[in-house]
This record gives sequence, C-alpha cells and structure tokens, in this order.
Amino acid sequence: MAARDGQPLHHTAAWTTHDVENQPPPFEGRNLYLTDRVLREAVEREGGAWGDERLRAYGERAGGELWEAGFDANRNPPELLTHDRYGHRIDQVKFHPAYHTLMEAAIGSEVHALSWRQPGVGSQVVRSALMYLHNQAEAGTMCPVTMTHASIPALRHQPEVAKRWEPGILSNRYDPRFLPPDQKQGLTLGMGMTEKQGGSDVRANTTRATAVGAEGPGRDYELVGHKWFFSAPMSDAFLVLAQSRGGLSCFLLPRWRPDSTVNAIEIQRLKDKLGNRSNASSEVEFHNAHAVMIGDEGRGVRTIIDMVAQTRLDCMIGSTSLMRHGLAQAIHHCGYRRAFGGILLEQPLMRNVLADLALEVEGAVALTFRIASAMDQQATAPRGGALARIGTALGKYWICKRAAGHITESQECLGGAGYVEEHALPRLYREAPVNAIWEGSGNIQCLDVLRAMHKNPETVEVMLSELRRTQGENRCLDAAVKRIERRLHGAADSPSDARMLVEDMVLAMQGSLLVRAGTPAVADAFCTARLGPERTLMYGGLSRGADLNAIVQRALPEAAN
Repeated sequence: MAARDGQPLHHTAAWTTHDVENQPPPFEGRNLYLTDRVLREAVEREGGAWGDERLRAYGERAGGELWEAGFDANRNPPELLTHDRYGHRIDQVKFHPAYHTLMEAAIGSEVHALSWRQPGVGSQVVRSALMYLHNQAEAGTMCPVTMTHASIPALRHQPEVAKRWEPGILSNRYDPRFLPPDQKQGLTLGMGMTEKQGGSDVRANTTRATAVGAEGPGRDYELVGHKWFFSAPMSDAFLVLAQSRGGLSCFLLPRWRPDSTVNAIEIQRLKDKLGNRSNASSEVEFHNAHAVMIGDEGRGVRTIIDMVAQTRLDCMIGSTSLMRHGLAQAIHHCGYRRAFGGILLEQPLMRNVLADLALEVEGAVALTFRIASAMDQQATAPRGGALARIGTALGKYWICKRAAGHITESQECLGGAGYVEEHALPRLYREAPVNAIWEGSGNIQCLDVLRAMHKNPETVEVMLSELRRTQGENRCLDAAVKRIERRLHGAADSPSDARMLVEDMVLAMQGSLLVRAGTPAVADAFCTARLGPERTLMYGGLSRGADLNAIVQRALPEAAN
C-alpha cells in the first residue's frame, strides 16, 4: 500500500469521513435457549423439563461456534466429484469443513437419535428443541439429520434389517468417510422418492425393482431407474420407493453392496437450489443397484408413512425456528436503532409489527411442541397417535406456509441491513420456502387432512376434544370452533374447500393451546387477531386493546427476559 510520511493512507485523518454510530452490537455469542422464553416454557409444558441442562449446553453452541460455521458452510456449497484424478467413476460429494463441524455437533448431541435412544415422556419434545436450536445456526445440515432420525420407524417394518442397521444409525459418532457400513463408527440415511414424471404423486414412479432370488420383504432386489430429488447423496443408505412385481414397494438402498463394492448409484448432478445451500441434493440413476425390500410388497407408501410423519414434524420445527431467529434479529436491531426521533422498538407501529410477528412464533411453538408431545404418547395412548396424524399435516401446511412472509417482515424491520449477505436474514429467507415444498406441498397437506378424517374418524374427535378444552374462555375461539364444526358437518368433503377448513383448524388449535398456556396477553391478542371478525392479512394490525409491551417483552432475545 502506498504511504505518506511513513503511514498507510487509511490511517490518515484525510481519509476519515464519518464515525460509525447508531448501529446495534453484534447478535452472535448468545445462548439461543436461555434467550428464548417461549421455547423454554413449551419444553417444560410438554414434558421435556428433564432435558434443560442438555438444551442449555446446546443453546450456547448454537448461538456461538455453530452460528459462525453456518455462514461458512453456506458460502462454500458442496462439490460433486464424479471421477477421481485417474478417471475412475467415484460419485462422491465434497463438503466444506464447516459442514462437518455442524454435522458432528448435531449427531454428537443426538439430534438424530434421542427419540429412539431414550424413549419416554418428553423424548420427542427434547429432541425437537435440540433441532430447533441447531436449525437457527444452520438449516441445511438438518436434511440428513432429519432423515436419519425418521428412518427408524420405517426400518422397523423389517426387524432383521433394522437389527443390522440401527446400531450405526443410533451411534452418536459422526463418520463422513466413504466406507462400507461395517467399517464405520456411525451411519446417516437419506431418502429418494421423487421422480421426474410424478413429483408428489409417488404412485407414478417408474423405477423398477427385480428380485435377485426369492421375492418379498427382507429379500434382495436390483433397481433400475432414477430419482429427480435424491437427498443427502453421501448418506450410507437411502429409503426409496420402486415398482416391484406386487406394486409400489419400499427399499433400503445402501451406497455399498454386501460384497463391499460400491453400489450402482450414479450421481448425475447436484441441484442448484434457492436455499439449503450447504446441503447436497442430487439427481441419480440406478443401474441394477442392490436394495432390500422393507415392509410388505406393494405397501411402500404405508411403510414410508411413519418416516413422513417424523419429517413433517421436522418441517414444522425448522420453519418455527427460522421465524424465531428472524424475529430475534429484528427485535435486537430495533432495540438499539434510533430513527425519526426515538428507538425503533418504542415506536408504536414498529412495536405493533414486532408484537404481531411474536404472536406468530408463539402459535407455531405451541403447536409444534404439542405435536411432538403427542408423538411421545403414540405408543401408550392411541389418542396421541390420532392427534399426531392430523396435527403434522395441519402444522406442516400452515407453519411452513407462514415462514417466508414472516421472515420478509423481519427483514423490513432492519431495512437494507437485513438484505445484505453479511447478515443472517438473507440466508433465513432463502431457507424458508423449502419446508413448505418438501414432504408434500400445501395442497398435499390439505388433502391429507381430509384423507385422515375420512379413513380415521377418531382424528376429528381427538382434534375437537383438544379445542373444546378451552370452551368458554375466549369468545373468538369459541366462534371459530363452532365454525369448524359446521364445516365438518357440511362442505368438508369438498377438496376445493380444504385450505379454508385447514386454516380454521390450525388457527383454532394454536389459539386453544395459547389459552391453555396461561399468558392472557398472548392468548387474547392471538385469538382476536387470527380468529376474530376483524383479522388482517398483514402483520402490524393488532387491535388497540392488545398488550403489545407484554408480548414483545416475552420475545426479547435476552437471558433476563
């Protein structure tokens, strides 16, 4: 650098044009669990208080080293290596070291396995809270972690296969080496359902499965075909759907054949996605690839549905945590930034917007952790299973649908500062749509609610009994429940009305849960704004009677709130 009088130019007073002021201090370096009062209350309310120490520790990591690693992992996306330097086909994916740091943290903290390693009251709740924290640091790594966690119920349809694979899947050791499974300290699983011609309509899949010898569950097959979205291609095995002689069936497809040679899975390319940049999603072809049938032949969708329930819950967790992190960033900024004569947080309209954003998070957290608790109860209480069945579809539709607009509003609270890549919000914005699309987009979820109510009528009664627990405590909520009952006895059979019905159901469920949670300022404002006759479509329309101060105070990203 050129110098004058022995000093670098940037040290001279001539280059000083202004002082940097009126900026918030850095957000990073805070415990994401201790600074989230709404999350802590939900965990305790739904039976997860025993995980408090574990969550405190992970909250510290997620808001510190892992938060920083998330930026590096997204700035340096994965790279497909089709061949080695000698020209051999290898079909491997190379990740930045930050990605491995994040994966090691998640698996070492049992985000992928706690529900199965320590089943019981609050197990899904604590595991969900761990994921909620990790997802705020970096969402892309949640794809392989989610699928590894969700694979267990599907694999257990074939007990002898589960017995071989579960020890590696449930290990808390992250082992990214490309080796046969019996040579590794830990295993991850991926999933491949979608094909070009079918998308969400998996029954249109054309991938063919041919038995090597005897046919049926637990037997060896060879697959020929493709997958248009093949998630986390460096996983050790994948659950896939293919057409066998008896119809659409589920298969476990490992990266390595039983003779320790590489399986015939050819990675065509990695997807260039809007978000989820740290995670590899791919297109693949199978060339007589070895696989094992899981569950009954021709019942592939039924076999995989338990896995789908778990991944849908994770979509709810993912979107809820993104909204929480966007809100925390917005409140943090507005708590320090001065404009138009005062602190932004204290200005009436901004406070209304932030309070409304906070209500959205309150409702999403309440529903997400109630459904996690219902999943804990499935083994011992059939009603818990029925609630989980319909609740995951309801929550997956609404919470994931709300995330993108919610984060956009948080960006507006920061103005231009929330639009530049140095900030966390652009990454959150790009991540937001994926959970609404993955595991069945909005129409699929709404139709699935109708299907659940028709095939399992007890789901309707379980949901209504949840809503009736707060009868007489809020007139807007009572009116919504009556409206739902009329719709259920009227036009609920019409697919064209499914979105209206689902919206009413999920908002009433959130309102009921918030009433039961016992914070009147939150419950009253939510029910009025979301269920009342004057509800608005945009954030910032809370009525004058809403206790904005109390609502915002609960959302402050500070440990002492």
